[in-house]
Amino acid sequence: MTCEASSDTRSHVLDPEGLPDHIDRLYRAAYALCGSRQDAEDLVQDTYARVLRRPRIVHGDADIYYLLRALRNTFLSQRRAAARRPRAADVALEELALPDRSGSADPPSATEAREVFAVIAALPDDYRDALVAVDVAGLSYGEAAKLLGTREGTITSRLYRARGKVAEAMGAQPPVCHRVADG
Repeated sequence: MTCEASSDTRSHVLDPEGLPDHIDRLYRAAYALCGSRQDAEDLVQDTYARVLRRPRIVHGDADIYYLLRALRNTFLSQRRAAARRPRAADVALEELALPDRSGSADPPSATEAREVFAVIAALPDDYRDALVAVDVAGLSYGEAAKLLGTREGTITSRLYRARGKVAEAMGAQPPVCHRVADG
Protein backbone atom coordinates (compact mmCIF):
# COMPACT_ATOMS: atom_id res chain seq x y z
CA MET A 1 0.00 0.00 0.00
CA THR A 2 1.66 3.22 -1.15
CA CYS A 3 0.42 6.78 -0.87
CA GLU A 4 1.90 10.04 -2.04
CA ALA A 5 3.03 12.58 0.54
CA SER A 6 3.00 16.29 -0.11
CA SER A 7 6.80 16.54 -0.36
CA ASP A 8 7.02 13.99 -3.19
CA THR A 9 8.51 11.32 -0.90
CA ARG A 10 6.90 7.91 -0.92
CA SER A 11 5.19 6.75 2.23
CA HIS A 12 3.80 3.34 3.06
CA VAL A 13 2.54 1.35 5.99
CA LEU A 14 5.27 -0.79 7.54
CA ASP A 15 4.51 -4.39 6.59
CA PRO A 16 4.67 -6.72 9.62
CA GLU A 17 5.31 -9.64 7.25
CA GLY A 18 8.61 -8.04 6.18
CA LEU A 19 10.01 -7.58 9.69
CA PRO A 20 11.79 -10.96 9.83
CA ASP A 21 13.89 -9.85 6.83
CA HIS A 22 15.63 -7.29 9.07
CA ILE A 23 16.11 -9.31 12.26
CA ASP A 24 19.81 -10.13 11.69
CA ARG A 25 20.81 -6.50 11.13
CA LEU A 26 18.71 -5.34 14.08
CA TYR A 27 20.17 -8.04 16.34
CA ARG A 28 23.75 -7.04 15.42
CA ALA A 29 22.93 -3.39 16.08
CA ALA A 30 21.27 -4.27 19.39
CA TYR A 31 24.26 -6.43 20.42
CA ALA A 32 26.57 -3.52 19.78
CA LEU A 33 24.35 -1.15 21.76
CA CYS A 34 23.85 -3.49 24.73
CA GLY A 35 27.05 -5.51 24.81
CA SER A 36 25.35 -8.78 25.71
CA ARG A 37 23.45 -11.41 23.75
CA GLN A 38 20.51 -11.63 26.15
CA ASP A 39 20.01 -7.87 26.33
CA ALA A 40 20.23 -7.63 22.53
CA GLU A 41 17.56 -10.31 22.10
CA ASP A 42 15.32 -8.51 24.60
CA LEU A 43 15.90 -5.17 22.87
CA VAL A 44 14.97 -6.52 19.42
CA GLN A 45 11.88 -8.19 20.88
CA ASP A 46 10.85 -4.98 22.69
CA THR A 47 11.41 -2.97 19.52
CA TYR A 48 9.26 -5.32 17.44
CA ALA A 49 6.55 -5.29 20.13
CA ARG A 50 6.56 -1.49 20.11
CA VAL A 51 6.49 -1.26 16.30
CA LEU A 52 3.73 -3.87 15.95
CA ARG A 53 1.44 -2.24 18.53
CA ARG A 54 -0.09 -0.03 15.85
CA PRO A 55 0.35 0.58 12.12
CA ARG A 56 3.41 2.67 11.29
CA ILE A 57 3.79 5.00 8.31
CA VAL A 58 7.31 4.81 6.89
CA HIS A 59 8.62 7.52 4.57
CA GLY A 60 10.78 6.35 1.71
CA ASP A 61 11.52 2.83 0.56
CA ALA A 62 13.83 1.50 3.27
CA ASP A 63 12.10 0.03 6.32
CA ILE A 64 15.49 -0.64 7.92
CA TYR A 65 16.00 3.07 8.62
CA TYR A 66 12.78 3.20 10.57
CA LEU A 67 13.50 -0.04 12.42
CA LEU A 68 17.05 1.01 13.39
CA ARG A 69 15.76 4.34 14.66
CA ALA A 70 13.02 2.54 16.62
CA LEU A 71 15.64 0.15 18.04
CA ARG A 72 17.87 3.05 19.11
CA ASN A 73 14.95 4.95 20.66
CA THR A 74 13.81 1.83 22.53
CA PHE A 75 17.36 1.32 23.82
CA LEU A 76 17.61 4.93 25.01
CA SER A 77 14.17 4.79 26.66
CA GLN A 78 15.08 1.59 28.49
CA ARG A 79 18.40 3.09 29.60
CA ARG A 80 16.71 6.23 30.95
CA ALA A 81 14.11 4.13 32.79
CA ALA A 82 16.82 1.91 34.28
CA ALA A 83 18.77 4.95 35.47
CA ARG A 84 15.71 6.16 37.40
CA ARG A 85 15.20 2.81 39.16
CA PRO A 86 16.95 2.16 42.46
CA ARG A 87 19.55 -0.60 42.42
CA ALA A 88 18.83 -3.61 44.61
CA ALA A 89 22.43 -4.81 44.74
CA ASP A 90 25.79 -4.09 43.23
CA VAL A 91 26.11 -7.64 41.86
CA ALA A 92 25.97 -7.73 38.08
CA LEU A 93 23.66 -10.27 36.48
CA GLU A 94 26.53 -11.49 34.31
CA GLU A 95 28.24 -12.74 37.47
CA LEU A 96 25.17 -14.82 38.38
CA ALA A 97 24.28 -16.14 34.93
CA LEU A 98 25.37 -19.51 33.65
CA PRO A 99 28.07 -19.51 31.00
CA ASP A 100 26.99 -19.54 27.37
CA ARG A 101 26.82 -23.15 26.19
CA SER A 102 25.90 -22.40 22.58
CA GLY A 103 28.74 -24.57 21.27
CA SER A 104 30.32 -21.96 19.04
CA ALA A 105 32.48 -23.52 16.33
CA ASP A 106 35.31 -21.12 17.16
CA PRO A 107 35.37 -20.26 20.91
CA PRO A 108 38.28 -17.76 20.68
CA SER A 109 36.42 -15.80 17.98
CA ALA A 110 33.22 -15.85 20.01
CA THR A 111 35.12 -14.57 23.06
CA GLU A 112 36.75 -11.81 21.03
CA ALA A 113 33.38 -10.82 19.53
CA ARG A 114 31.88 -10.54 23.02
CA GLU A 115 34.81 -8.35 24.08
CA VAL A 116 34.47 -6.12 21.02
CA PHE A 117 30.73 -5.70 21.55
CA ALA A 118 31.31 -4.87 25.21
CA VAL A 119 33.83 -2.18 24.18
CA ILE A 120 31.39 -0.79 21.61
CA ALA A 121 28.61 -0.68 24.20
CA ALA A 122 30.86 1.37 26.49
CA LEU A 123 31.62 4.04 23.86
CA PRO A 124 30.10 7.52 24.18
CA ASP A 125 26.62 7.62 22.61
CA ASP A 126 27.53 9.57 19.45
CA TYR A 127 30.52 7.34 18.65
CA ARG A 128 28.62 4.14 19.45
CA ASP A 129 25.62 5.12 17.30
CA ALA A 130 27.82 5.89 14.28
CA LEU A 131 29.83 2.68 14.68
CA VAL A 132 26.71 0.55 15.09
CA ALA A 133 25.01 2.10 12.06
CA VAL A 134 27.97 1.67 9.69
CA ASP A 135 30.11 -1.21 10.92
CA VAL A 136 27.49 -3.38 12.59
CA ALA A 137 24.24 -2.70 10.71
CA GLY A 138 26.05 -2.20 7.39
CA LEU A 139 24.63 1.19 6.43
CA SER A 140 26.57 3.53 4.16
CA TYR A 141 27.92 6.78 5.60
CA GLY A 142 25.11 8.69 3.91
CA GLU A 143 22.46 6.30 5.22
CA ALA A 144 23.92 6.52 8.74
CA ALA A 145 23.94 10.32 8.56
CA LYS A 146 20.29 10.31 7.51
CA LEU A 147 19.37 7.85 10.27
CA LEU A 148 21.19 9.78 13.00
CA GLY A 149 20.14 13.22 11.74
CA THR A 150 23.63 14.55 11.12
CA ARG A 151 26.04 15.26 8.25
CA GLU A 152 28.09 12.62 6.49
CA GLY A 153 31.33 14.33 7.55
CA THR A 154 30.25 14.08 11.18
CA ILE A 155 29.68 10.34 10.74
CA THR A 156 33.15 10.01 9.22
CA SER A 157 34.87 11.73 12.14
CA ARG A 158 32.82 9.86 14.76
CA LEU A 159 33.64 6.56 13.07
CA TYR A 160 37.34 7.38 13.00
CA ARG A 161 37.35 8.21 16.71
CA ALA A 162 35.14 5.25 17.65
CA ARG A 163 37.27 2.77 15.71
CA GLY A 164 40.38 4.20 17.37
CA LYS A 165 38.86 3.77 20.83
CA VAL A 166 37.82 0.18 20.04
CA ALA A 167 41.27 -0.65 18.65
CA GLU A 168 42.95 0.92 21.68
CA ALA A 169 40.71 -0.98 24.11
CA MET A 170 41.42 -4.24 22.28
CA GLY A 171 45.18 -3.66 22.47
CA ALA A 172 45.67 -2.86 18.79
CA GLN A 173 47.25 0.22 17.29
CA PRO A 174 44.62 2.92 16.68
CA PRO A 175 44.43 4.15 13.08
CA VAL A 176 46.79 6.98 12.19
CA CYS A 177 45.68 9.74 9.88
CA HIS A 178 48.43 10.82 7.49
CA ARG A 179 48.17 14.02 5.50
CA VAL A 180 49.66 13.98 2.06
CA ALA A 181 51.48 17.20 1.18
CA ASP A 182 50.75 18.70 -2.23
CA GLY A 183 53.62 19.37 -4.49
